Amino acid sequence: MSWLGVISACRLPIRQMLSRCHQIGQSVMLDNGAFSKWKSGKDTNWDGFYAWCDQWLSYPTTWAVIPDVIDGGSQLQDAMIREWPHGNRGAPVWHMDEPIGRLAKLCDEWPKVCIGSTDEYAVVLSDAWQRRMDEAFNLVAKRHMPWLHMLRGMQCLGLRWPFASVDSTDIAQNHHRPQNTPRAMADRWDAIQCKASWELRPEQMELA
Repeated sequence: MSWLGVISACRLPIRQMLSRCHQIGQSVMLDNGAFSKWKSGKDTNWDGFYAWCDQWLSYPTTWAVIPDVIDGGSQLQDAMIREWPHGNRGAPVWHMDEPIGRLAKLCDEWPKVCIGSTDEYAVVLSDAWQRRMDEAFNLVAKRHMPWLHMLRGMQCLGLRWPFASVDSTDIAQNHHRPQNTPRAMADRWDAIQCKASWELRPEQMELA
């Protein structure tokens, strides 16, 4: 679970935790656990995830990350989107190694779109990651600025990319340290906002 001021991102199907998120948060994002699956290699019960989401999507500001497979390719991602049973209460994921045209298509078809890193772009804010993200924003911002959520992207706050929202496990993992409290950490993150608009960036060529 992640906390960002009044926004909560929940990854674990613990009813007490989710109830608390809905009590204190203005918006709750239900994460599908694809990143953990990618790291651990464990199978995922997507039917169980659909049922879990169904319990909480009656809250009007709660939404879910549509199941995806990191490094699975565009055809597999699109097939999983077609299986999603909860309509636009979910947000599909564009992976950074997929064609940027697919991102533009998703933005045309869905009110929210998530961006996820891949093996090639696993290090957020690396040179390769920044070049790819600049390419993506250069394209989608030409028509309109869509709602883009950066998965595991809290460190992008305050930088040049105008994400509508981001998430991180920072508070869940580090609130127990002596110098930290969940409230102080949430306030510190919540005081940093993403940029409001995108300024076109020159495309950089990678050196061979």
